[in-house]
Amino acid sequence: MTNQELQQRKLAAFARGQGNVYPVYVTKAKNAEVWDVEGNRYIDLGTGIAVCNTGHSHPQVVKAAQQQLEQFSHSCVMINPYEVAVELAEKLTRLAPGPSVKKAMFVTTGAEAVENCVKIARAATGRRGVIAFTGGFHGRTNMTMGLTGKVAPYKHLFGPFPADIYHAPFPVAAHGVSEEDALKGLQHIFKAAIAPSDVAAIIIEPVQGEGGFYPAPASFMQALRKLCDDTGIVLIADEIQTGFARTGKLFCCEHSDVEPDLITMAKGIAGGLPLAAVVGKAELMDAPLPGGLGGTYGGSPVACAAALAVLEVIAQEDLCQRATHIGALFNQRLTALQKEYPESILEVRQTGAMVAIELVHEGDPEQPDTGLTQRIIKLAPEHGLILLACGYYGNVIRFLPALTIEESVLNEALDQFEVLFCAASSC
Repeated sequence: MTNQELQQRKLAAFARGQGNVYPVYVTKAKNAEVWDVEGNRYIDLGTGIAVCNTGHSHPQVVKAAQQQLEQFSHSCVMINPYEVAVELAEKLTRLAPGPSVKKAMFVTTGAEAVENCVKIARAATGRRGVIAFTGGFHGRTNMTMGLTGKVAPYKHLFGPFPADIYHAPFPVAAHGVSEEDALKGLQHIFKAAIAPSDVAAIIIEPVQGEGGFYPAPASFMQALRKLCDDTGIVLIADEIQTGFARTGKLFCCEHSDVEPDLITMAKGIAGGLPLAAVVGKAELMDAPLPGGLGGTYGGSPVACAAALAVLEVIAQEDLCQRATHIGALFNQRLTALQKEYPESILEVRQTGAMVAIELVHEGDPEQPDTGLTQRIIKLAPEHGLILLACGYYGNVIRFLPALTIEESVLNEALDQFEVLFCAASSC
């Protein structure tokens, strides 16, 4: 069976809305490398959108999942709980940033984690409003689409969305939005749309994911923390893409020395198995009544076992430090490439191993080069790479390598990307 034959079968059987970036069908993967059904090898610089931080099929993660599967696969944590879920909750509440006593809950997807944060914040405060930021991405359910600050492709055709959701500008210096502008935007919301006393929560990605890998400055995170403290608003850190050592800390908000009230966790949490969590201050987490939170598959015993192994691997292999090293190497090589193509690469952004380049015409931030971005994505398989695009204007290439990637494979990937960039630029 060829890639093209499988693609035709998929197009006939899958809904159009669940598209795929590449007509490349995976048959096996190991650490940072992937092989397709035709035997072609690729270096994966997307890791399933920041899911396989510990690499594809890390032996410890595989072993933990297999051992749990041999014991039992499911009983629903809301009916007959099990020790592996309790142990994971204990570890996550200890590892989450800040001194407050914390509790956890488990669901299956990142969007569910976000929705449950909103539920918890509303139950705890008795308030209705939620503020998110332009360019932010929080999921594809109705509530999380409403929170997401980008229309196409996430919100187009899918309204109406829930009421009492408001968007403030996200600080992006490269596009002329300062921290002061963003804070003024919040004040405008309070003056024109909803009083702070009616706002249950503010949700923010410490580094925007789909929005283009723009980091929230530490001073802005600290200003949000003070604002929320002053007004009784719950501060939610959406760490779905930034968590589990991706940015050089176990959780990205540690860079700003800010303790959120609630944290969403997913993607890299379980090495590829579906699992998500909310971890937050105990008094907030306990606001919903019994039965108000949960779901059939939330806290799957197999996924919890894998997640415990992921935490062990992060500690044993010092993946936070490894993320910093990987990011520094990407930054060095991409900054050198930017000097060769200053009219095309507006900015190199790097927080740990969460790296991006923004592509523009003639060095102008107001002229996004989506054409070059798409050529790079399209040509990537020919150069043995798997890459992802993102960005408010669809003009950002993002790099999310496995934190366990071998040094030789990492350098090979960077070499191939330079060749790829040159080829796409000359098209």
